[in-house]
Amino acid sequence: MSQRIRQPTSLRDRSTLLGVTPPSSGRSSPFNSSSYGQANGHRYADDLEGQNDEALEGLSAKVKLLKDITIGIGNEVRESTVQLSQMNDAFAETSGILHGTFRRMNNMAERQGCRWLWYIIFMIVVFWFFIIVWWFRR
Repeated sequence: MSQRIRQPTSLRDRSTLLGVTPPSSGRSSPFNSSSYGQANGHRYADDLEGQNDEALEGLSAKVKLLKDITIGIGNEVRESTVQLSQMNDAFAETSGILHGTFRRMNNMAERQGCRWLWYIIFMIVVFWFFIIVWWFRR
């Protein structure tokens, strides 16, 4: 069985190996108890808190914008629903009127027999006659 050799803790701890170095960004961490001191860390924490406040204000503005957009969409949906309902009522009324008109036309046609059919055929023949005369005059 192979055993894993443990390195001493001093070799695994970066700060003991490399010494105290500032972060690559040039800023110190507020959680670092390094030689930069507590005043500098406190100032960095204040900077972070200020940045967080600015980000929070930006997010609040975006949330408010999304809320306004959502309210606008809701209002538009309600208005569209009302308009569609009114259109549905208008179409239903028109359908009723057309149904009544066709029913009366059928009643009239049944009372007169086939005479109305002869009138329609006569009108079509006259119409075609005028079209033929107009065609040859051109």
